[in-house]
Amino acid sequence: MGNLYLIRHGQASFGAADYDVLSPVGERQSQALGEHLAQLGLRLDRCVAGTLRRQQDTARLALDALHAHGNPVPAIETDAAFNEFDADGVIRALLPRLLPEEPEALHVLRNGAQHRSEFQRLFALMVQRWHDGDHDHDDRLETWQSFTGRVGDGLERLLDSAASGDNIALFTSGGTIAALLHLVSGITPAQAFTLNWQIINTSLSHLKFRGRDVTLASFNSQAHVRLLRLPELVTYR
Repeated sequence: MGNLYLIRHGQASFGAADYDVLSPVGERQSQALGEHLAQLGLRLDRCVAGTLRRQQDTARLALDALHAHGNPVPAIETDAAFNEFDADGVIRALLPRLLPEEPEALHVLRNGAQHRSEFQRLFALMVQRWHDGDHDHDDRLETWQSFTGRVGDGLERLLDSAASGDNIALFTSGGTIAALLHLVSGITPAQAFTLNWQIINTSLSHLKFRGRDVTLASFNSQAHVRLLRLPELVTYR
């Protein structure tokens, strides 16, 4: 059987003008992951990442650390199918209907770094309404069905091109991992996103595959940061 390791990107720059940039913590998380993979003696046959900068940079830093310990590393392949859903688009589309019941929502969402807990509550509510289809139609917004279709197509391409016994690292995002868990295990979108909110930056979830048959082997492994005993490296956004 082959192994597919789903890796969430390192901490990005939440609250900054450009979210799609790894923070210093995100860079250290990525390096710690590569060092951990080297300690495990894991041989990677392939590495795939979405096109987002935070996904690509996490892959590069992790592979650089793995290579620095004398391990051969593959080139980074790129597939936009594994990009995150458009969180900003979800907020723009669903906020108008939310404001009458949550009048402080606009302020909280604009100042998320200062209101993290409340931001997460409101964002989770909007994501739930998005995957339930409980929102006004917007041609610019990728629907949950389109998102899972995109991710599923990417997974099929990856599996169809994989050799038996390959070890493949997939550097992606939390929402994409949630979609993959939904597709692979059959859990509901709500259950998948309940798990998604627990996925820490640079954690590993492990899928085993034979052909197109895929099984979840482990979820949200955090050993590479927990063993360092640096609580600041355990982040969720």
